[in-house]
Amino acid sequence: MDRQNFYDEVYQVVRLIPKGRVTNYGAIAAYLGTASSSRMVGYAMAAASGIHPQVPAHRVVNRQGLLTGKFHFGGDTMEQLLQSEGIKVEDNKVVDFKKLFWDPAVELAL
Repeated sequence: MDRQNFYDEVYQVVRLIPKGRVTNYGAIAAYLGTASSSRMVGYAMAAASGIHPQVPAHRVVNRQGLLTGKFHFGGDTMEQLLQSEGIKVEDNKVVDFKKLFWDPAVELAL
């Protein structure tokens, strides 16, 4: 699969994450059948600004709930976007990460 097709698949999944929920790079990679490509999911999130329809990349964090991609948003934008959806963030980490975690393998199972 070429990179752009992979990115498009990642964006399709990320657009399905409900407001007020978060997922991680690895969960998206595993859902797409490429469990070892979580870093590529991160690259896709870094390239997501300006994509239409919009990609809510702020809802994708690392496996511990850390806002590792926040520098791609500039300042505290990622944290502010999460907080505007009712997600509490302390010390660059999603509070209640396990409770708010959205697993595409479970949520999108047929």
